[in-house]
Amino acid sequence: MSDDEQAGGVAVDTSEQPGGGRSSDDKKAGDDRKQDRDDRARGDDGRSDDDKSKSAEDEESEKEKEKEREKERERAAGRFKERTRDPLADDSGEDGPTDLAAAARTRLATRQLFDVRRDLISFAHSRLQSAHIGDNFNLLLGSRPLGPGMRSGPVPEEELRRLRRDHVVPQGYIRLRGALRARRLLVLGAAPGTGRTSTALSLLDEVTRRATGDTGAEPAAGPRVLRVDPEGGPRQLAQTLDDEGEEARRGTGYLLELSLTRPDALPPDEMDLDELAAALARREAFAVIVVTVGSAANALLAGRYGMLCPPAPTQELLATRLRERLEERADEAREGDPPPAELLARAEDLWEREEVKDAVGLKDLRPAEAELLASLLAGHVLGTTSYDELLSGCRSIAAEQAQEWFAGVDRALTAPPRAEGEGKGRRSDTATLFQPVAFRIALAVLGGASYSAVATAAHLLTWELSVQCDPDNTPARPLFCDDPVVDTALSRAELTDGKVEVAGHDVPARLIWYRGSALPSAVLTELWDRHFPVRAPVVRWLRLLADDPRSQVWMRAAVAAGELCVRDFDHGYTELVRPLAEASTPRRRIFAATTMDQAAGHDSHRRTVHKIVGDWSSNGTKSLRWTAAMALGYGNAAATTDDTLDALARIGIRDEGEQLAVSSFNVVRLLTLPDAPQVLERVAEWTHHKKEPYQDLGLVTTVRLALTRVDEVLTDDPESSPLGDRGDWPLPLALAATRPELVVPMADLLWTTLNTARSKDVAMDALEALLRSAVRKDGTEWTRPGLAALLPALATEATDRRRLDWLLRRMMNDPEKPLPEPKARDLWWLAVSPAERTGQEERHG
Repeated sequence: MSDDEQAGGVAVDTSEQPGGGRSSDDKKAGDDRKQDRDDRARGDDGRSDDDKSKSAEDEESEKEKEKEREKERERAAGRFKERTRDPLADDSGEDGPTDLAAAARTRLATRQLFDVRRDLISFAHSRLQSAHIGDNFNLLLGSRPLGPGMRSGPVPEEELRRLRRDHVVPQGYIRLRGALRARRLLVLGAAPGTGRTSTALSLLDEVTRRATGDTGAEPAAGPRVLRVDPEGGPRQLAQTLDDEGEEARRGTGYLLELSLTRPDALPPDEMDLDELAAALARREAFAVIVVTVGSAANALLAGRYGMLCPPAPTQELLATRLRERLEERADEAREGDPPPAELLARAEDLWEREEVKDAVGLKDLRPAEAELLASLLAGHVLGTTSYDELLSGCRSIAAEQAQEWFAGVDRALTAPPRAEGEGKGRRSDTATLFQPVAFRIALAVLGGASYSAVATAAHLLTWELSVQCDPDNTPARPLFCDDPVVDTALSRAELTDGKVEVAGHDVPARLIWYRGSALPSAVLTELWDRHFPVRAPVVRWLRLLADDPRSQVWMRAAVAAGELCVRDFDHGYTELVRPLAEASTPRRRIFAATTMDQAAGHDSHRRTVHKIVGDWSSNGTKSLRWTAAMALGYGNAAATTDDTLDALARIGIRDEGEQLAVSSFNVVRLLTLPDAPQVLERVAEWTHHKKEPYQDLGLVTTVRLALTRVDEVLTDDPESSPLGDRGDWPLPLALAATRPELVVPMADLLWTTLNTARSKDVAMDALEALLRSAVRKDGTEWTRPGLAALLPALATEATDRRRLDWLLRRMMNDPEKPLPEPKARDLWWLAVSPAERTGQEERHG
């Protein structure tokens, strides 16, 4: 019979309690054994030789049985200690074990990027293709042009006058104008859609008006500003200027928009630009060359003519566009209508609403976006656009940006024809083409990680996209194309100073984010819903990220994978979740569990996740049950807390407790949730169960609770959780300090483990770790308030205090980490109630 069964369900072993002393029965039995030894020594016990021989055999047999029972107790204690190990201890290898605390913190940070209130299912249907606002506005909400833009020809004076009136200049505009006047030529770099062309036209309008003394009327000799066909480039424009020979062309401004995105496109060299600048000087003319920032344009922008064009400030841009829209309606105002100033104030107040800002989800607006938002706000204050239409139109802005980023990217791939005899060794230019796209996808998945992590992941995805697009050729891998300034400009991102966790320690790093909460979801939605061929390389890429040892990478990828599964659960489950859930490495299985939990955060998929995880816990393979336990630990993978605990118990007791470690760990994770009293009640039921597997589950869970830090299991936002500022505290002490109603149940569970034979050694070590956390190494207070709440409930009897006294003395005599006597005395008094402490102080002076 096991030691548990001897105690009627909860095996309590008090015969060897430290400081417990010996009972009178023990003393009497010892005296009897001494008398027997004396009688045998004298040989006058009155028994025959046969009786003596038989008695000796019985005694020897009893000794053998006692030795066997002792070995069994040692084996039981060893098995128990093994079950309290880290559930990820076997995830070692060259990358080391998975850091659960870092993973938990990363998940909390990443979930904020994919707020479930922005449900992707409804988000897809919130796009408006057009909006009719009043009698004057009929707008397309997309930012892409309806047809090919004007490639060459004069800029009408009416357009220049309108630009002069409405253009909002960016920061640094005066510096750009000064550079253009001094050098006659300016290479202006910016991302598409940032108003770079308007800024270039505004610069040319100003410098040509000043040069010719124009008062606003069109010169008789011809237009002042011309768009130039970019096909010939700067060299052809310089030749044209020298060949004209017309005095009327003096003082003209020229605008060139060069496209350098094609793999075979070559930027002009510095000599071409010098030649053009000299030709412009001879004609007293000016030219602005507009290019898209990127690796192809880096040399141009780094030269003497290159400058970056910053975007216009959002608030000023939006206010200007609002004023224009409302003033246009002023002529149609009827008697009693509010004046434009009042309407403008209403529109600006509407923009300040949190719901409207959240619907837009962008920190900065580009000119076309500001114009659209101004039209929507003006339409609502004028009564022609409903509030729901306003919010829907606001949500469409980020979606249209994502659609513009991905529309027809690979159609620009115009690789030169293969020469005769050229074999498979040809290098493909697809990597250069796909690098910006891959960076945007990587940023949507890993937003908030370090720039180096995002850039590395983008290169991995670039390779996968290139191989998928051109499988017959090995893609060339650009080695020196990364530029943080370019990457942030092309992806509407920002770099911030922050910290990342390395081996449990925070180190400084440059973090990168999208400048807008709506962009990550918009990018993933566009990617998954509209571009089916890209799913295969993205799935392969996510599997690679699942193996990355850095929590900032694999955990962020797991959360993003959950968002993709919501878009198409059948595909995501088949291609990504199920294969990883059955993987051999714990990190991949946690990846799958986190993906399922993220999908369960959406009402549309919660019941499906509940059924799948329930099937895994009941009928799944060993790997699936392990994955199910990790998913249940988040608290969202079952309908109720009771269902969650039932499933974890099924996993923990099966196969002689083979997965008791992971099951108990995820029970502990539930203690950070509001239903912690219910969880502790169930653990107590397990420890008092008549079956030993349930007892082990309760005992192991209790020891696991004492060994777990808060930051390893916290699932709520640290800023809203009372445990948030106690991340490095042992979980039971943090709970004792913040939730007094949990003190007695936790103390009862710890008392049971300390008084059960197979768990007492591990429990004693865990209690020692709790006691040593009272103060930090520098002497400042740490978990002392938690110990002050828990120890009195744990040491209510004299035997409990003798055990505590013995443990404190052992800590004081520890040769490696001796506990100073004043600290030991302070810990002892924490366990004594104030009334008893006063009485003992009076008795002992």
